[in-house]
Amino acid sequence: MSAGARESAVRKPYSIAAAPEDVRRDGWIELLVGVDERGEAGAHLPLREGTLVDIDGPMGSFVFPPSPEERRFLFIAGGTGIAPLRAMLHHALAIPHREIGLVYSARTPDDFAYEAEWLALARDGRIDLRRTITRTGGDASWQGGRGRIGRADLQPLVHDPVTLCFVCGPQSMVGDTAKTLEDLGVAPARIRIEEW
Repeated sequence: MSAGARESAVRKPYSIAAAPEDVRRDGWIELLVGVDERGEAGAHLPLREGTLVDIDGPMGSFVFPPSPEERRFLFIAGGTGIAPLRAMLHHALAIPHREIGLVYSARTPDDFAYEAEWLALARDGRIDLRRTITRTGGDASWQGGRGRIGRADLQPLVHDPVTLCFVCGPQSMVGDTAKTLEDLGVAPARIRIEEW
């Protein structure tokens, strides 16, 4: 891509969905890109084999601390907000003797990214997983939670006020979740947020 083409290209931020340990082991980074019913990401990102993409970064302040003192982590995601949380959660799993909770909300049961991975980690007792869908109606076989993430979803996973919480997703979800966590006694300094 020429310098002129690069300057005029549409730029859009994406979060890395792989922990540093995964990148070192596999030799690549992973991004989670939402697509429409035809499998298209949109005009800003043509996903065709052989397409070259220009990557800057990483950048931003929504990161996992290098040497956390906390023993409990709670990751709360809405939709594709799971991407950076997946990277952080995998990194947290590499720290021994930690308790990790994940609350993940998606529109429908088919919209959970990395579903098999989350279910396997929960089955192995490595994470405490709660899922909820926000679209009413739909799949009658769904046995998980329904509606937006709320106090009842979060309270069992906020073991104490020093739980370190990471929240990523749509702006309204992030704002409501941060307020609920504060209401549950988590100090604002222990609530890290990223909204899109």
